[in-house]
Amino acid sequence: MTLINELLGIKYPLIQGAMAKISTSELVSAVSEAGGLGVIASGGMTTDQVRDEIRKTKQFTDKPFAVNVMLMMENRDEIIDVVIEEGVKIITSGAGTPKPYMKRLKENDVIVMPVVPNVKIALKMQDLGADAVIVEGMEAGGHIGEVCTMPLVAAATKALSIPVIAAGGLSDGRSLAAALALGAKGVQMGTVYLSTEECPVSAPYKQEIINGNETSTVVTGRNNGAPVRNIRNVMTTKYLELERQDVSRDELEELTIGSLYRAVKEGDMVNGSVMAGQIIGTINEIKTVQQLHDEIIQQYRVLTLPKI
Repeated sequence: MTLINELLGIKYPLIQGAMAKISTSELVSAVSEAGGLGVIASGGMTTDQVRDEIRKTKQFTDKPFAVNVMLMMENRDEIIDVVIEEGVKIITSGAGTPKPYMKRLKENDVIVMPVVPNVKIALKMQDLGADAVIVEGMEAGGHIGEVCTMPLVAAATKALSIPVIAAGGLSDGRSLAAALALGAKGVQMGTVYLSTEECPVSAPYKQEIINGNETSTVVTGRNNGAPVRNIRNVMTTKYLELERQDVSRDELEELTIGSLYRAVKEGDMVNGSVMAGQIIGTINEIKTVQQLHDEIIQQYRVLTLPKI
């Protein structure tokens, strides 16, 4: 039992990362039912869609779950309203500061856990009154920072007094043990859930995760300050080529418009955005979320560390 289990009311210190167009009620409820914390990804959703996903999740589980609020979204105010109106008691946040909403969230007993890429921002979140922080290393899939997970977690747990949750490049009981050894109180994982039966991504997407290894991903968008980790394909190769030519951001965005939908829903592994972290080399089969959690906890509990 860690501080995160107690804070969130969950059985295991396992948090499912918020993945746009992926982390919906089907996956979220399965994670919560299996003892972790499922997180609805509100990024790209309308306010009504967020409300609908919350209500559907409640139909599938009575366990705690969270909503991730992307604070760069135009409807962020309305999403915060929906979270409070629907009685969701946990949020994670990213792409901005939750400062304008903290007073209202805390008045409604909402636990706030920002996702941050470095210790400087983590300390700011602590000062704002965040209950915990999720520090995400650059090994993660999707939008990333520039610091690797191990040094980030080590520095964050040394600097902060609130609980730290490790994220980025984590997938199993060994990952959990490493994170806790560094002082974290739990882990957030995303990529490993892509290969679960309950994950609503296309079959080709799941197969790409299983087929991949630690060198299968590339990072696009570094030139424009918005780095994203994807599995290498025709689209990413073309994107990186255009980046080297120093084309405009608008031209680059034209290449990626609708690309995540193409991968997630249509199974386009050639021109779709197949977001995944470097940990895919440890993932080699499709299993249920319950099987995944059972294996993580079992591996953690029987882990024997070498004597030195």
